[in-house]
Amino acid sequence: MEEKKLTPLQLFLYYFKIGWFTFGGGWSIVAQMQKDFVEADRRLSSEDLLDIISMARSLPGTMIGNVAYLFGFRQAGVLGGVLAVFGIVTPPLIILTILTFCYTATRDNPWVAAALNGVRAAVMPIIFSAIIKLWKGAFPKRFLYLVFAATAVLSFYFKVSAVFLILMGVAIGILFGREKEAAQK
Repeated sequence: MEEKKLTPLQLFLYYFKIGWFTFGGGWSIVAQMQKDFVEADRRLSSEDLLDIISMARSLPGTMIGNVAYLFGFRQAGVLGGVLAVFGIVTPPLIILTILTFCYTATRDNPWVAAALNGVRAAVMPIIFSAIIKLWKGAFPKRFLYLVFAATAVLSFYFKVSAVFLILMGVAIGILFGREKEAAQK
């Protein structure tokens, strides 16, 4: 897929803009990226976005900061990655700074609590829609559904470390990739 590259400034402005209006954390921002870069301008395929998300979730730090950096780097190198991260963290930093000063006045306010409940209720369908849209690309082979099920069971019922589960996914992916490579020879 031939992709049109964004400039570092365009990356900063894009992430700065969505940083103000995407509540619900990283997944709501991923949903916005899915809409903008996969569906609207086809800058990325679903598989490309899933690869970025998978790597971002596997690294230390915030998922969306990592996603912004990886996408920015892909578009415009190191400067693009750095400016994408600055763009995504600046709005929440400003909002949190203001809220911190106002916290004592608003923490017991029922209107603020009600507004936050409304935001949570509105954000969940946005996050769910991103998961549904990305689901198909996450499992290009049927056996990956077994990996998903095994990981879910190990995580939810046996409380296995996320680090171990990710390393297990990496190992299975490498084994599958090598098997696929051998079959093509």
